Amino acid sequence: MNSINSISEFHRLLSLTEPRHPLVSVINLAESVFLEDEIWKGFINRFYCVALKREAKGKIRYGQQHYDYDKGVLSFTAPNQVQQLDLQNMECGSGYLLIFHPDFLLQHKLANDIHQYGFFDYAVNEALHLSAGEEDDLITILHKIDKECQHIDKHTQEIILTHIESLLKYSNRFYERQFLTRKNNNSALLTRFEQLIDDYFNSDVQGLLTVQYIAAQLNLSPNYLSDLLRVHTGQNTQQHIHEKLIAKAKEKLSTTSLPVSEIAYALGFEHAQSFSTLFKKKTNLSPLEFRQAFN
Repeated sequence: MNSINSISEFHRLLSLTEPRHPLVSVINLAESVFLEDEIWKGFINRFYCVALKREAKGKIRYGQQHYDYDKGVLSFTAPNQVQQLDLQNMECGSGYLLIFHPDFLLQHKLANDIHQYGFFDYAVNEALHLSAGEEDDLITILHKIDKECQHIDKHTQEIILTHIESLLKYSNRFYERQFLTRKNNNSALLTRFEQLIDDYFNSDVQGLLTVQYIAAQLNLSPNYLSDLLRVHTGQNTQQHIHEKLIAKAKEKLSTTSLPVSEIAYALGFEHAQSFSTLFKKKTNLSPLEFRQAFN
């Protein structure tokens, strides 16, 4: 698999001059032209990308799926993800692309904090739609980053990363707003989510229910689903699954005489000890203690 390892290489592939900073760049999409190159048929980026786009058109493959690149306004991609572009129908449109290498974060708290921003693992079709005011706020930050790239001294990294952190915090706020303003659509999705979990535990269980399985059934990325649930319910996907699993376990412990090992297997656990550990963690009682206390 081909890889784009440097900011400089990415500039060249977009027919741009050398970047002013080797590890971070703000690219004006209106000035970009995709160079005809085999690399676009399948490549891995080694850096973070934040795209604020207008009127961009084309197809992009990100991970295992293809998406329309003209959907959404603000999208995020993490390093080391497989991507593919269809240059025959690709137009950059206007807007900005912020790219920064993970090495630029070293020795800064953002190197750890960036993993808290789940939208870097959202699918491309789960992009953030911005109001005009929100878009202006982010463009102002991008202009500040671009201006600071002209200076490379002992202050540069701290100043630019402070701006990047602000951009990510604003994006987090705007995503939460989007989750809430799409309440009607999300209400139906939450109902479907609850039904999927209930159906799973009411069927012949084949292994533990996973976040990935539920997200796939809803055509969402795992992180997007968890963040959406957290905004609406205060719990992420895994917490919801555990809550339903424990409720089902309590039902079986209190209404049947099945051995704990059989109940564990019926709920998807390979080992009864794993089930007992989770049950005690959630209830402060072992399965047998719960059964005895209930009786």
